[in-house]
Amino acid sequence: MRDAPLSVNINTSCGEAVRLLRQRAASSLVVTDSGQRICGIVTERDVVRRMTYRESRQTPVRLIMSSPVVTIDQDDYLFRAIALMRRRKLRHIPVLDANGSLSGMLDLHEALGASVENLLALIDRLTHEESLRGLQHVKAAQVELAQSLMAEELPVPEIQSLLTHINNDIYQRIVVIAMNEMADQGWGGPPVDFDVIVMGSGGRNESFLFPDQDNGFVLEEYPDTWHATVDSWFIELAERMTRALDEIGIRSCKGYVMATNPLWRKHIVQWYQQVNGWFSKPNSNTLRLADIFFDFSPVYGDRRFAARLRSYVTGRARKYPGFLREMERVQEGHGVALGLFHRLIPDNTRGPNKGKLNLKYHGLLPLVECIRLLSLREGIMATSTLTRIDRLHENGVLESNEQDYLSGAFHHITHLILRQQVNDFLEHKQVGPYVPPDALSEREKDMLVAALVAIDELNNRVRTEFTGDIF
Repeated sequence: MRDAPLSVNINTSCGEAVRLLRQRAASSLVVTDSGQRICGIVTERDVVRRMTYRESRQTPVRLIMSSPVVTIDQDDYLFRAIALMRRRKLRHIPVLDANGSLSGMLDLHEALGASVENLLALIDRLTHEESLRGLQHVKAAQVELAQSLMAEELPVPEIQSLLTHINNDIYQRIVVIAMNEMADQGWGGPPVDFDVIVMGSGGRNESFLFPDQDNGFVLEEYPDTWHATVDSWFIELAERMTRALDEIGIRSCKGYVMATNPLWRKHIVQWYQQVNGWFSKPNSNTLRLADIFFDFSPVYGDRRFAARLRSYVTGRARKYPGFLREMERVQEGHGVALGLFHRLIPDNTRGPNKGKLNLKYHGLLPLVECIRLLSLREGIMATSTLTRIDRLHENGVLESNEQDYLSGAFHHITHLILRQQVNDFLEHKQVGPYVPPDALSEREKDMLVAALVAIDELNNRVRTEFTGDIF
């Protein structure tokens, strides 16, 4: 990305714009307001043409600029910027910081040079398709993308984040497709505003390959008298969305954690009421539901309802230590795959996975659950496990060595799982969290044992704190 792109204020004259363009040998400049927020873009060809035929040199550039401007956030993935420029036939794209101010200019040729060449076809496949039929090829392309990025030694949590981002993009496109179809068929537009949320690993930004659906709707509050009309519209959208997701390879949830279930389709106040019910009367069912729900994140909408719900849940959780204590007790059975003398314990059940290590349920899950509990107790808003670990360290809950050990454990276990998933897919085997011990090198086994020991120690600590006098 080029720093300090050529930019001018909206009141700059066309004559001055031409002078700056020629002085910097630039082909375009960005037009910004007094707060450095981007308003438009002008090219030398455009401004000279307008001055030749209609405009004087004193004409402000705001009157001739092209607006709105396609932009990219500086924290977005490079592949998205490349895909966006290729789709829109752009050669440059302004880059915005977290405040929406201009931070740089990305050149297509520079972006392509920085990207891995053999990923470009995958990028096109993952981002260009706008039809349901086209999206059916996306899941296989994700496998190739994960394989390529692992070969480039990109850390697996970053690959997970990318896979989650792609899945979220798929959600957005499917929702738009479904709403357009509904409008064409006489349903009209949404009767109230809404956010679509995903839960579980998707909500934590930690997707592996081929995740199941865990989704819901958070609607704008509406009068009770509207319920029949509003809910019928969103039932229709939910059915179309979940069916389409299933068709392209994001399978329907066996536990029915989907927006088609009224438990996961509510307006914001109803969500508050449901969450309060879970907190005040914990039982095996409400604890299970809360465990699924607590990691939610928005994937469609303007996110204001999801943000309000996140703030509410985080604030209320701290007021119900008894609920958190009960959650810890439910999670006690999710121990690590270690036996006496730190020997790895493979799965003992019958079937094709017998003798393999279930690194999701006896490795990753205990870590995720413990970190989530500590984060809820501390009022931490983040959902990503690694971010939660960092926040817990900043809050003084985790020592520096604990932060390092637990982050390292997360990196190692996710690496082993994703690598095995890619191999299973390529060998036409069922893709899951099971890793054969003989697929691990001795060094990897040693690292896995160290990771599981760190998680087990965290488990013991959390058990002591949540069942002791701390509350």
